Amino acid sequence: MDSFSPKHTAGNLSLQSNTWTASKEVNFSCDFNEEFKYILLPVSYSLVCFFGLILNSLALWMFITKMRPWKTNTVYMFHLALSDTLYVLSLPMLIYYYANRSHWPFGVFLCKIVRFLFYANLYCSILFLTCISVHRYLGICHPIRSLTLVKPRHAHMICGFVWTAVIACLVPKLIFVTTSKKGNDTLCHDTSRPDEFHNYVTYNSVLMVLLFILPFLVIVLCYCLMARALCQPRKGLSQTQQSPSRKKSIKLIIVVLVVFAISFVPFHITRSLYYAYRIFDADCKSLNIVNFAYKITRPLASLNSCLDPILYFLAGDHYRTKLLRVLTRQTPNTRSTAYEHPPNGKKIELAFKHPDALEGIESKL
Repeated sequence: MDSFSPKHTAGNLSLQSNTWTASKEVNFSCDFNEEFKYILLPVSYSLVCFFGLILNSLALWMFITKMRPWKTNTVYMFHLALSDTLYVLSLPMLIYYYANRSHWPFGVFLCKIVRFLFYANLYCSILFLTCISVHRYLGICHPIRSLTLVKPRHAHMICGFVWTAVIACLVPKLIFVTTSKKGNDTLCHDTSRPDEFHNYVTYNSVLMVLLFILPFLVIVLCYCLMARALCQPRKGLSQTQQSPSRKKSIKLIIVVLVVFAISFVPFHITRSLYYAYRIFDADCKSLNIVNFAYKITRPLASLNSCLDPILYFLAGDHYRTKLLRVLTRQTPNTRSTAYEHPPNGKKIELAFKHPDALEGIESKL
């Protein structure tokens, strides 16, 4: 993030006084030491762009060409991969911006779009991961009811609502974000002008509660209930029969919690601290430390675009099997071959009709 920060020097007292008055006592007078970001951000964003584009393009191709007809879980994962892909496509402009030492030559409109896409991806990812988690919770804890409650067409409607809600919530972000001149350079800010900073922080706090804290609490609740259900043996099923769905659910829990622990939680904590320190007029030394921590967590927040494909591979509906089959160019065994040589025709036919029987009902959702 680039903040509006006039130099804190004795020769600039009149400018400093005007800035303080205009910004309602918000601390904009500190001179941040941000040399580190001109190395950290271009390098980290380049890595995220490279790996994120490859992994998510592969995922989209798999979902569109190899995973049809889509199951409910696949619908959520497709929209998650689409969100990640749109974001990584915007990263080349940010890479150029920070490699060029915070000079933005692309105009105000593209500045707004790039900042918008970061937050759109951030909150769409959180909400789609919440949908995936709730869906898995229903499959584990309410398997019969979930068969009728959530169909793929319902999942498409939910995803449409997620996109609409996130875009609507982020419209003020397009208004707040702007550019400014600093010498011969044009800065692309991701907050607001100093005189609007209090309003921006209020808006951002509401956004964080609605699109981060509440979904995170829902995920934690779902995983606690799932953990309790997974620890109880299911009646009528042996340990061998329960293990496939149990392992898939455990992998989902681990991957989603890792994504939150690495990408989402540190970013929201350091950003909240940074805004609070500026609002409450912290000393420049403390503000520099918080600013440094905040800048480090920004590329971590972007890293979710590379972590999400791990979820598809470990916990997706047959994603790993089909991807490995494509990479090794294996041809799947056809059912007709099995029907031609049935030693016990009826039993073999039933086994092929219900290949997911051992995984429990939730594997069919």
